Amino acid sequence: MKVKCYIQGMAAISPQQTFDGDISTAPFVHSESNRLVCVEPDYKPYIPANSLRRMTRVLRMGLATALKCLSVSGVSTPGPIVTGTGKGSLQDTEKFIKEIEQYKETALNPTPFIQSTYNSVNGLIALQQNGTDYNNTFVHRGFSFENALVDSMMLLQEGASHTLTGSFEEMTPEHYYIKSRIGQWREAPVGNTHLFDANLPGTISGEGSAFFVLAAAPTQESKAAVTGIKLLYKPASERLSAVLQELGADADLVISGANGDSNYAHYYQLLNTVLPKPTIPFKHLCGEYDTAGSFALWLAASLLHAGNIPAEWFPMVKELPADFKKVVIYNHFFGEQHTVMVVEKV
Repeated sequence: MKVKCYIQGMAAISPQQTFDGDISTAPFVHSESNRLVCVEPDYKPYIPANSLRRMTRVLRMGLATALKCLSVSGVSTPGPIVTGTGKGSLQDTEKFIKEIEQYKETALNPTPFIQSTYNSVNGLIALQQNGTDYNNTFVHRGFSFENALVDSMMLLQEGASHTLTGSFEEMTPEHYYIKSRIGQWREAPVGNTHLFDANLPGTISGEGSAFFVLAAAPTQESKAAVTGIKLLYKPASERLSAVLQELGADADLVISGANGDSNYAHYYQLLNTVLPKPTIPFKHLCGEYDTAGSFALWLAASLLHAGNIPAEWFPMVKELPADFKKVVIYNHFFGEQHTVMVVEKV
């Protein structure tokens, strides 16, 4: 899809100090754990105290990120709200399931069930901002955020003035344990700065929320432009090579979704062969999760807007490019959902 859209404002909560938005001055957050946890802000300026105490982490993160994004964009009414999430509120889901067993399906508290639904964040945003427009949540594993982005771009093409587009994801101890049983995470602890030192199976888990106000036309406040996106399900090497060449042949910088997992390293070896360009990873910053592509988009737009790459965030890269105007993001979710996005300087 080659319809353009422009990022008018954005916000992110991640395992890095990204909520303030200044990538040039934010320090790199080191972790020695295989489970990266978000650096959460003070929610009180964004969410009323009586509502805050009833919300779980992912609801707080999603709502606060969306409201911060609207605030920095100067938009009061969100218009269409389109989000993607792979798991929704795991904490609420787990709590409700535990209560079913504990109370033998009687006298259940409905709140965890209501808040465990995937579109709960969208509903909270609409309620707080009096939004009555199109409202949709995509739950498509590694395509969740990218489908939300494609849907938003089509809405803009059809006449919407702007959209609020984002994602939200959390990792609970229980879910981390479940995924460890099928080998998704490294067996031994590995610091995020040493994620790429050894070629071993497994990676580190992550979580986060990122939102963008997208518009069909550029303004002086535009941070970057999304000029291309393609989604591929279990592509053959030839098909993946063709798409990478098509979208990234003239790119100045590649942002790679490499996560240190030897089971899928061949995809990134192919990437380096097809696009032998300056490349930086991003999963040592946010970890692996269904909608990590939204963090990659936030990172690409932030770097393009700032005009430089903070060396502290990428200690594994020997030489960082000083001038770049077109960025290609390549990411996949455990070898199944592959996405290629093109982000350009406005």
